Amino acid sequence: MMLRLFLLIALLLPVSIAGAAEVNVPASGAALADALKNAQAGDVLRLSQGTYFGPIVIETPLTLIGNDTTIDGGKSGSVITVTVPDVSLQGLTVIGSGSAGNGLDAGITLTKAADRAVVRDNRLLGNLVGIDVHGARDALVQDNVIIGRQDHRMNDRGNGIYIWNAPGTKVIGNDVRYGRDGLFVNTSKDNEFTGNRFRDLRFAIHYMYANNSTVSDNISIGNHIGFAIMYSDNVLIKGNLSMGDRDHGIMMNYTNKSMVENNTITRVKDKCVFIYNAHKNSFQGNVFEGCGIGIHFTAGSERNKIAGNAFIGNRTQVKYVGSKWVDWSVDDNGNYWSDHAAFDLDGNGIADSAYRPNDIMDHVLWTQPAAKSLLGSPAVQLIRWSQSTFPAMLPGGVIDRAPMMQPARPDIPVWGDLN
Repeated sequence: MMLRLFLLIALLLPVSIAGAAEVNVPASGAALADALKNAQAGDVLRLSQGTYFGPIVIETPLTLIGNDTTIDGGKSGSVITVTVPDVSLQGLTVIGSGSAGNGLDAGITLTKAADRAVVRDNRLLGNLVGIDVHGARDALVQDNVIIGRQDHRMNDRGNGIYIWNAPGTKVIGNDVRYGRDGLFVNTSKDNEFTGNRFRDLRFAIHYMYANNSTVSDNISIGNHIGFAIMYSDNVLIKGNLSMGDRDHGIMMNYTNKSMVENNTITRVKDKCVFIYNAHKNSFQGNVFEGCGIGIHFTAGSERNKIAGNAFIGNRTQVKYVGSKWVDWSVDDNGNYWSDHAAFDLDGNGIADSAYRPNDIMDHVLWTQPAAKSLLGSPAVQLIRWSQSTFPAMLPGGVIDRAPMMQPARPDIPVWGDLN
């Protein structure tokens, strides 16, 4: 009976996997090219310590495992190109991509036929693009170190990880530094980008035309912009950290029906959050702290829910220019404002007075910056006193009718030394 069961299982297995072999490949001459040419589906090629010279093309479903192994592309095209499904690349140091290919010469390129590829525990150093997932479905890019170029202008460098039309692809636990954008996603869907760290880049995550995806628990440090979510719907942006970025922690541009939850944006020189023509989004449980502006909210954005957040020590808590009132409280729950001189006589955790972050003078200063020279004048002080005494004089803008007395503090993603 057991023999029959064994024979049945053997017959059901693909012939290629049943006959798979493990091959040790020396770092000499054309050994790697010969091993790739002779490999069968399911083979495991174990590379030795040393340097192998490429570029190489993988045309058989197999696993390539390095051991202190470098593959050098000789500055011509992509160093490793995968053209078949079910390939795994592990433990490699990949250097020496070209600088052309319409800007897509990469350390590793996964073509549209490379479905279910696994790229794990590799080091990609000084390539134009680190990893290009170009149409491959359900790929996994995990725990890689990607150090991009520092030559040329930042906009002329390549991206650390480029995702194009790669539904189901996951990018998890990678460490990306230098280059242009850490992760650039274009025209994709159903993706997961979790637990990555991005430093010294233009955008940590640059996200365009990519729906129904998750951006969670990522860290952005010292980039121009942390998380730029553009032209996309149904995105979950959760548990991320933007620290010391220059322009924006989160930018939402033409992004709709998305959730922005439990993120921490701190010490951004310009704006913690910039919202432009983005509709029906929910902001909840976030901390916006120590920025030039907490949220810059343009008048073209409608029906967004903003409640349960903490605005702490921003030079300007909210910048909003509009003629109508926008209520930033939901079901009698508002936000915490560090500059709100609030009191709570009934002890329910909600301030007994509404919070209005802006007044007439704010609107004047945003439209006429030269008016800053008048800030200390008696006339300006009289206007502000009049508005605080008679709120009906205010021109419209943001109002929080149920400000919180204490801020919520989400957990910050952990990645060893955050410097």
